[in-house]
Amino acid sequence: MPDLANLNLGRRARRLRVDTLVRLRWLAVAGQAAAVVATFYGLGFPLPLGLCLLAIAASAWLNIGLRVRFPVSYRLEDTAALLLLSYDVLQLSGLLYLTGGLENPFAMLFLAPVMIAAVSLTSRATLLLGVLIVLAASFLAFFHLPLPWQPGDSLSLPILYLAGIWLAIVLGAAFIGIYAARVSEEARRLSDALAATELVLAREQHLTQLDGLAAAAAHELGTPLATITLVVKDLAKILPSEGLVAEDVALLAQEVQRCRTILGKLASLGAEGAEMLDRMTVSHLVEEVVEPQRNFGVDVVIDRAGDGAEPVCRRNPGILYGLGNLVENAIDFAKSRVRIEMQWTQEQVRITIEDDGPGFLPDVLIRLGEPYISTKGPERRARSEDGGLGLGLFIAKTLLERSGANVAMANVPPPGRGARIVVVWSRSQFERLNSGNNLPLARGGW
Repeated sequence: MPDLANLNLGRRARRLRVDTLVRLRWLAVAGQAAAVVATFYGLGFPLPLGLCLLAIAASAWLNIGLRVRFPVSYRLEDTAALLLLSYDVLQLSGLLYLTGGLENPFAMLFLAPVMIAAVSLTSRATLLLGVLIVLAASFLAFFHLPLPWQPGDSLSLPILYLAGIWLAIVLGAAFIGIYAARVSEEARRLSDALAATELVLAREQHLTQLDGLAAAAAHELGTPLATITLVVKDLAKILPSEGLVAEDVALLAQEVQRCRTILGKLASLGAEGAEMLDRMTVSHLVEEVVEPQRNFGVDVVIDRAGDGAEPVCRRNPGILYGLGNLVENAIDFAKSRVRIEMQWTQEQVRITIEDDGPGFLPDVLIRLGEPYISTKGPERRARSEDGGLGLGLFIAKTLLERSGANVAMANVPPPGRGARIVVVWSRSQFERLNSGNNLPLARGGW
């Protein structure tokens, strides 16, 4: 078994969500505004109120921009998340510069961004953010406006005390970053191991059932094939040894022997493996997903457009279930037609699923892919057996992202109507599924 640490099982699904950062920043905005207003009006300490509120307003406007630009469930790339956390560090540094630098007890809030980075970003990104925090703390140790204090009086802390605060922030950031990253990495490894085990069990169960059916079929076909073999041998003895009839009998005997060979392979499928049934092109993948859904009164149209040889992957239960769920949902909501388009180039493999139904509801569209968010309207939820919990779409999206896919959900642009779901793999990732390395269990194997 390959090393689990070198694989990517659903890491995309665990990236930092925009909604998480926005909510935390709103909490910071509320806390900063309360602290500044309470200090200025409640305690009567002089401070540059206008500049402080301007720095706080910048964070509020950034949150509003993120809400408008991204859906709630959007997950950030590491670089984008690092830039947003770096902004938080710089914004906090600006407020601290206006209110006493490291003498301000709220300097401890420098530890919050590094903890968020440690549990959600890469080690390199966390290190870069830690370096930024050290630089900001070092700057504030020497350059800052006076700490707000009683009017007509000033508070000046000894340089040794400031050095202690600086060292505490640096060591705290390092300790929290390393500790949180370590705990988070252990949780990721456990999650990957459980996910891999789930896929292995599903795959093995599928192949075991297939092996049993193949062995039963081989056993049942063995008796009539043996009878056919005996009849062919008797005909060969009775009929002339030359002529067209003799050639037909010889061909029949050859085909009977070929059937016996095929039945022998089926009977030993469990011992030899399921290699001949285990690999599939993207066309075969889509056909296998669509075939059970063709008898529901909806016309399913499959289009193909490829550049070069068609990509091949290993049969993957997660992909089959994920795509099957998406197609089933499309058929459920379609009025008369579902279109599935397969495209492949040298760089990527794309599967697009469109229906001609009403499309996603506006209040649901921004939260698609989250658990317990149903795509069904009130009437459909009332008629649904499970009440429309919305777990199917969440599970399908998670399984496809675990295989390395990018899943985008939207409505068809006007004047068209209906829902559109686009599933995209990089071609190298899709064909890597053919290597069998997508189902690790643990470091070093079992």
